Amino acid sequence: MRLSEARALVQLRKPEPDRDERTLRRCVTIEDLQHAAWRRWPAGVRGYVEGGADAEVSLARNRAAYQGLGLVPSTLRDVTDVDLRTSLLGRESALPFALAPTGYTRLMHTGGERAVARAARDAGIPYTVSTMATTRLEDVAGEVGGDLWFQLYVWRDRGLVRDLIERAKASGYRALMLTVDTPVIGLRVRDAHNGFTIPPQLSALTVLDMARHPRWCANLLAGAPITFANFAREVGRTPEGVMEFAAKQFDPSVSWEDLAWIRGLWKGPLVVKGLVSPADAAQAAEVGVDAVVLSNHGGRQLDQVVAPLQMLPEVRERVGDEFELLIDSGIRRGSDIALALALGADGVLVGRPYLYGLGAAGERGVAAAISMLAQELGRAMTLMGVTTVAQLRAEGAALVRY
Repeated sequence: MRLSEARALVQLRKPEPDRDERTLRRCVTIEDLQHAAWRRWPAGVRGYVEGGADAEVSLARNRAAYQGLGLVPSTLRDVTDVDLRTSLLGRESALPFALAPTGYTRLMHTGGERAVARAARDAGIPYTVSTMATTRLEDVAGEVGGDLWFQLYVWRDRGLVRDLIERAKASGYRALMLTVDTPVIGLRVRDAHNGFTIPPQLSALTVLDMARHPRWCANLLAGAPITFANFAREVGRTPEGVMEFAAKQFDPSVSWEDLAWIRGLWKGPLVVKGLVSPADAAQAAEVGVDAVVLSNHGGRQLDQVVAPLQMLPEVRERVGDEFELLIDSGIRRGSDIALALALGADGVLVGRPYLYGLGAAGERGVAAAISMLAQELGRAMTLMGVTTVAQLRAEGAALVRY
């Protein structure tokens, strides 16, 4: 080989001064974003994002449910143009997934809910802001916008519930998502071991861990105090006040009557999240909700509960083809989304994948996570021989094997 030919093979890049851009250049998959975020997060944050309840059996089962399925592609079809658009709660979405509600988001990155909302808006997909958000719901709507949904718990203080509904309505949130699998908070063992609190409380161990992550610590100290921003300010004057208030507000007496009451207060799309039982899904439809999210809270509530994906075909058969079904818990790849759609879901919610992106590179990391999932889904559909979400759902039974 001549020297001139050897030189042509050498492709030297200029050093990239932007730390986030350097990180994203190395990331190809959600797993890459996960590892990048791990390097930036203290142990308490890693434990909160990754952890499940009790022995974390459900956490493992959620992934195993997807990994245990096989795809049966149809070949020799024209798959030149693959269209990932679909309708979610009556509005077109560029992709068949929305970003799920997650609490404490500014702990993962100072951009927090604003960064997530901007990435979702720019991608043309919905974002669900959590009751436990670290940014006021009015600020996300007013400063960012997009197709925003608001996630709600039924607190003991029903006046607070009504107030949150009215605030979401006044701020232009399009859909209300009621989470119903939290009559009591599951035992998050990793959080207990790590002493995880909002805001972080300093102990010898947390100080030592923060010292290993100086950039995260500096950003945390430089930003506004982290608290549950949708609660009244007087609630969060001390860390104990915030955590104790939240724990005491979860209500084990919540019933179908409360769901009917909320249906009367909210005239837009109403979604119930946290069901896995076909009978519960059917009853939700009878009460008049517009959609159900099959979910076990990402394995964070009742341990050893069945994986939502395993229940999806049975629930679809019970509620019929016209009722909208979404699903979360365990989705990490575009092919997982393809499997959920093939088995009867209208769309999915993703949580941890975009948190990895947020932790790895802020808003650009969230955008990268969305793009990775979209590209993986598009590639999977191409290789499966389907070109639209509707076709994937229609042919799903023939495309999946247990």
